[in-house]
Amino acid sequence: MYNTYTPGKKASRVMAATHRPSSLFQQAIIVVLVSLQLCALKLVWSQSIVNGATTSSQLDNPAVLDLVTRTVYSRIYNLTQNLFDNEFADEFKFCILNRDEEWNHAFNYSSNLAFLSACVTRTKGDIQRRLCTAAEISFYFSNTITSGSNYLTPNRNCNLTSWVSGCEPGWGCSTDSDQNPDLRNSREIPTRTVACQPCCEGFFCPHGLTCMIPCPLGSYCPLATLNMNTGICEPYSYQLPPGQPSHTCGGANIWSDVRRSSEVFCSAGSYCPTNTEKNPCSSGNYCPTGSTAEKRCFKLTSCNPNTASQNIHAYGAMLIAAIATLLLIIYNCSDQIITIRERRLAGSREAAAKVVKEKIQARARWKAAKEAAKKHGIELQGQFSRKFSCKQNVTISDKVTVLNEEYTDTEGVSYPSKEHSASSVSKKSQSISEVEETGSSPLMTMINEIEEQSFDSSESFSLEIKEKNLKTKKPKGKDIHTHSQIFKYAYAQLEREKAQQQQNKNLTFSGVISMATNTDYRKRPVIEIGFTDLTVTLKGKKKHLLRSVNGKIMPGRITAVMGPSGAGKTTLLSALAGKNVGCTTSGCILINGKSEPLRSYRKIVGFVPQDDIVHGNLTVEENLWFNARCRLSADLQKQDKVLIVERVIDFLGLQSVRGSLVGTVEKRGISGGQRKRVNVGLELVMEPSLLFLDEPTSGLDSASSQLLLRALRREALEGVNICMVVHQPSYTLFKMFDDLILLAKGGLVVYLGPVKKVEDYFAGLGVDVPERVNPPDYYIDILEGLVKPSTSSNVNYKELPVLWMLHNGYSVPPEMQQSAAVLASSPVELNIGNQATFHHVTEENSFAGEMWQDMKTKVERQRDIILHNFMRSKDLSNRRTPNVLLQYKYFIGRVSKQRLREAKMQAIDYLILLVAGACLGSLTKVRDESFGAPGYTHTIIAVSLLCKIAALRTFALDKLQYWRESASGISSIAHFAAKDTIDHFNTVIKPAVYLSMFYFFCNPRSSFADNYIVLLCLVYCVTGMGYAFTIFLAPGPSQLCSVLVPVVLTLIASRTDGDKFLKILADLCYPKWALEAFVIANAERYYGVWLITRCGALMNWGYSLHDWDLCLCILFLIGLGSRIIAFIGMLSFRRSES
Repeated sequence: MYNTYTPGKKASRVMAATHRPSSLFQQAIIVVLVSLQLCALKLVWSQSIVNGATTSSQLDNPAVLDLVTRTVYSRIYNLTQNLFDNEFADEFKFCILNRDEEWNHAFNYSSNLAFLSACVTRTKGDIQRRLCTAAEISFYFSNTITSGSNYLTPNRNCNLTSWVSGCEPGWGCSTDSDQNPDLRNSREIPTRTVACQPCCEGFFCPHGLTCMIPCPLGSYCPLATLNMNTGICEPYSYQLPPGQPSHTCGGANIWSDVRRSSEVFCSAGSYCPTNTEKNPCSSGNYCPTGSTAEKRCFKLTSCNPNTASQNIHAYGAMLIAAIATLLLIIYNCSDQIITIRERRLAGSREAAAKVVKEKIQARARWKAAKEAAKKHGIELQGQFSRKFSCKQNVTISDKVTVLNEEYTDTEGVSYPSKEHSASSVSKKSQSISEVEETGSSPLMTMINEIEEQSFDSSESFSLEIKEKNLKTKKPKGKDIHTHSQIFKYAYAQLEREKAQQQQNKNLTFSGVISMATNTDYRKRPVIEIGFTDLTVTLKGKKKHLLRSVNGKIMPGRITAVMGPSGAGKTTLLSALAGKNVGCTTSGCILINGKSEPLRSYRKIVGFVPQDDIVHGNLTVEENLWFNARCRLSADLQKQDKVLIVERVIDFLGLQSVRGSLVGTVEKRGISGGQRKRVNVGLELVMEPSLLFLDEPTSGLDSASSQLLLRALRREALEGVNICMVVHQPSYTLFKMFDDLILLAKGGLVVYLGPVKKVEDYFAGLGVDVPERVNPPDYYIDILEGLVKPSTSSNVNYKELPVLWMLHNGYSVPPEMQQSAAVLASSPVELNIGNQATFHHVTEENSFAGEMWQDMKTKVERQRDIILHNFMRSKDLSNRRTPNVLLQYKYFIGRVSKQRLREAKMQAIDYLILLVAGACLGSLTKVRDESFGAPGYTHTIIAVSLLCKIAALRTFALDKLQYWRESASGISSIAHFAAKDTIDHFNTVIKPAVYLSMFYFFCNPRSSFADNYIVLLCLVYCVTGMGYAFTIFLAPGPSQLCSVLVPVVLTLIASRTDGDKFLKILADLCYPKWALEAFVIANAERYYGVWLITRCGALMNWGYSLHDWDLCLCILFLIGLGSRIIAFIGMLSFRRSES
């Protein structure tokens, strides 16, 4: 036992033994000696404290008490730091994010050591022997966190054979005096069974352990008092042991999760600076459970005294107002910008049209005056020549030279050579020889000068279009770049074309030849399609849709395909266009005499479907312009694109509705006839070389049909090969076609040739058209079997296909050869009745066999669609369309306009999210013991459901339009990426809209930013899943999946008591990662006294504080993967027939 000393007595002895120094050197020696004596004294005291040798008389000295207190704190510091650094911390690292910060929040008592001083005094300096070692603390926490029980397993000191009073809750014991336990010993529990007494204030003594553990910060651990009525030691929940009347209530007995030890936690509305002091929260501050200090309330919030949370509803209202204002600004300003821009363009267009019209009128007046002056000059010239010359007038002979050959009109009208203008055809005679003789007379010189003069204007534009690469002749020294200049150029060219068309009405044969050989007329690449023995058979049923079709469709001609219902008209168009799937196609199809797939020319091939597949939420002009930008050549100048679009709008008669929305089923737009013309115009604006049209005149009146045919006739004059299915055209319309393909039922050709020869062909078979009967209607009625040919004809309508084959020498199918032989011997006189017909005989299968055959057919059809969609062929169209980035830009503009026009629908989505956030935020409060998990679970279900249903509209509303655009060569990547990009606006806004209610109603401890980031990733994830649902499923099943999948997956992900398989399944569910991210963000804000609660909850759920970034990455990857799957599905399962 070391001797003890009093600091005051020792210092006086030293000073008394020392003489007064005579120099500064002696004073320094004395100070050093005194310091060494004091250090030695502190070392002796520390060693005595370690050995528990201090006495109560020594502890009465404040200096000694402070030194002992700090020494004990250093031991506790080393002990707790060691706990956060040893295997125990490694075992529970999933709930410890930063060891230093966690220790600082839980066991950093350096600011106030009053409870340690009180315990040192209470235990008379024996506190070191009563503190738990690392082994005992690890034993306690392992049992508490893992087992979730308040009772510890038997140990060295507390078991069936050894149970001292210190084993009771709230009591502790000391070790023997000759035993000095090592607090950092983490392997062996020391023997601690002597000097048992109640636990110190600020410490807790667990039931089943005989040592003391300091209560963490944020707790309140006073000494208990016995409630005589209940027999419970309050504020704790343990009772005194029976049969021990001398036993009293001790201190705290447990520190565990908040459910089992809520009495230890500093209560809500109060704060505990130390674990032995509790103060009420003052006004203007709030104190949640486990607080160590008051938290200042935000401005604009109300915080009453003793409140646990601040009322931040005002910030929610402000956020809602800010979001609403931002959305109103975005939608209104964007809409205003678009409206003003369109108004300016319309103004420029109307002004340009007016200027051009005035110039054309002025040019006409000038030309009339010039012609009058010229005529008058020629008359004067004639008079002068008759007076002063004896030569006779020479007139133009009746023969003219065209293409270096002489031609004479059958009516006796002469034609000029190609060097003369078409306007000079109408002139009957001129005094050319006289003009040549007089040559250089002053009057003729003046007239020639007038003729050579062009209509000069500072804003005039050349009206000539060159042939090659759509190059235009522009004024020298001027660039066309303003809207006004572009529109003036376009309308000037349109007026020139109209004048040329009016002039061409009077052209005779030689005039047409001259126009055809004129290099100023631009020609497109020609496509000629020839087909031999073309047969299309439906897979599975082996039914012939087309049978032995032979013929050719020529460029520059309009071919009509007619026949009764079920004759295979649309099938023929699809077969020639290479769009048939689920069918077997045999025979030979040649493109310009070569065996090449038509897909190689799809950039210059147009296909107008039977249904009017146009965007109803775009205007007529916007629909046409989008197709023109994406499908015309990228090298084409802007003014030429404007010219093409304006020409199509003008020729289709859409000027009056160019700025009107096309409309949908729900919202009325333009008329049905105008919609049909827009449907055709989408293909005309890309200037095709081959154009297929499936019943473009159905639903149109006679005037609209003729207007459409005139536009197609103009396309044919430029060399376009046009093939169209027509259903019962009028006689006037019928005569506007060049060729006719007449099909009978079963896909057999009855006639294929010029329209003007069809009546002669059938008349040769004895089928004469009655008077006042439309020939196409009569032929179709015959092929339907509704009308029998005249009695003078012995031909049956079923024999007509065979007669056509025999007439042209085509090969006859085997099943029809018998009929062909009979007809060959007597083609007209013999009526073989039913011999010409054949029936496809199939073997009857069982019910299972038919089901298997149908299933096999569907699988083969789907396989054909996938192969067709991924088929790649060499591009032979020689047209370089805009690249993916440019098309992406065009798609962004189009989708933005569509979204702006769907603002009401977007507002409804936001309103529903607001209501959902308010309801869930007010009904499911964030409870501290669960870290808000129930509320977040409901949030995941609600947000997933609402966002998935909203995402279904992205690709479901215009699926048909996409099929048509992708079949024409428009980039699918640009389409998908643009829609996803625009939807990112909702992805960013919707989390803020929802949290503006939910967060400010439930007020969790996690920050708004953390909740927003998690919800942002969640919305991105479920939006991608919504894309996949709408692409792979029909509208009904996709909506059902959008509702059920979030609920089912969230229930699976929130299960914590499942087996290994269920846990693996939960890891595959996106709600598991979203819920983990929400809980982690909230659990990070619970520290100090909440440490065990946090670790127990995270262990139960299988979460880790270190996985927050991982959860966000997995949500993002699921969203990205869903988008990739949706895009692949969009490419694979798009309908090829489009």
